[in-house]
Amino acid sequence: MSDAYDVAVIGSGPAGYVCAIRAAQLGLKVACVESGSYEGGFGGTCLNWGCIPAKALLESAALAHHLKSHGAEMGVSPISVEYDMAAAVGRSRGITQKLTGGVQFLLKKNGVDIVQGRGRLGGPGVVLVQADETTEIAARNVVLATGSVMKTFPGFEFDGEKVIGSREALGSDSLPGRMVIVGAGFVGVEFADVFNAFGVDVTLVEALDTLVPLEDPEIGKTLERSFRKRGIQVRTKTRVKELDRGSDPMILTVVNADGSEGIEKTDVVLMAVGRRPVTEDLGLDERGAQLEEGFIEIDEWCRTTAEGVYAIGDVAGQPMLAHVGSHEGILAAEHIAGQAHHPMRYDNIPSVGYCHPEIASIGLGEAAAREAGYDVVTGKYPLSAHGRALTAGSAEGFVKLVADAKYGEVLGAHMIGHNVSELIAEVGLGRDLESTLDEIAAHPHAHPSMSEAVMEAAFAALGRSIHT
Repeated sequence: MSDAYDVAVIGSGPAGYVCAIRAAQLGLKVACVESGSYEGGFGGTCLNWGCIPAKALLESAALAHHLKSHGAEMGVSPISVEYDMAAAVGRSRGITQKLTGGVQFLLKKNGVDIVQGRGRLGGPGVVLVQADETTEIAARNVVLATGSVMKTFPGFEFDGEKVIGSREALGSDSLPGRMVIVGAGFVGVEFADVFNAFGVDVTLVEALDTLVPLEDPEIGKTLERSFRKRGIQVRTKTRVKELDRGSDPMILTVVNADGSEGIEKTDVVLMAVGRRPVTEDLGLDERGAQLEEGFIEIDEWCRTTAEGVYAIGDVAGQPMLAHVGSHEGILAAEHIAGQAHHPMRYDNIPSVGYCHPEIASIGLGEAAAREAGYDVVTGKYPLSAHGRALTAGSAEGFVKLVADAKYGEVLGAHMIGHNVSELIAEVGLGRDLESTLDEIAAHPHAHPSMSEAVMEAAFAALGRSIHT
């Protein structure tokens, strides 16, 4: 057994590698254990088969869509446009390789020892690492950052060709003629955007009432209108029942809201129904680490119920977002080092969908704010009136602020439109600083810029609309 580490981090995704680096910066002796699993490797699912390659393909899709929809009116009329999925995937894989290599460099630069193999909890103060053989690492503290994997429904098991998940969708350089995407959360609508832009006949099936059902209902309805204009078929309030993989094309049976059944013919089914945490074979039971609804139970400092064991990122629960895991990793490292001052705050986490138009939200929705007892005021600014959105050829959507009527405290923001993934940070920082509607409205935002839409929404909430 090696000399004891202060911290052993199991997993090198956005939660794990950030935790390891921060712990090393604080003077702790750190090991990072990485197995290089199916969806992982350095950088985890996010860098390898998730956030980063998906966003690279979405940029290709945005270019294709913009040329088709707005090229002529903007004075750019290509004689012909060819869509090359293999080139787009190749570009995305190149970006991934650059970033994952950067993670290894940063770990080594900060003095983190990299241990290859699959890690699990041993006895107190011990991590077992399985590679060609099992070795032991002594560690005073262990941080579990094992992430999550795609999940599916019975009868819709992944086969890598006819029924696929995001992993296969991001790595395929060929295109089907038809695709049904099951699940219209952020992953589902992003892939609908990509494959539609490259000429695939796409149908989105969602069991709940709207697309992106966890967002403000008006956002889902606005996105549906936009998608339908692009030729994406949308079926909400619809459940999948069974799939005949033997037919050519495959036949998907669905159940409509009224109980009637229908069919969809498709070459590929992409399951986008969420992810499950990787908790198997981690030695949780032996060490007394409890699960809650399938996730590892943690307290406000990311500590599990096992002494000296922390859990961060997707394995530790909702929201399963890379930026949440990274901040949990920093918090865990600082708590181990005795330098954490505030527990993790989960009520001010931005949520972003990178389809086109983009979606972003933070804080409370209007209904949730009323349920919490606030006297609510809202301000909504349509991007159809917004100069910067119009010049960009992307004037769909709106920015909506939810605030407390008494003091003007900003309770939440809900946006759909051009580049709103960048606008949401202003509201998040403002909420951290307890900013009010008056303070947002009083700040001169650059003109013309998308950020003015936040200011205009604040004016609207104050009853002082200028441009609507």
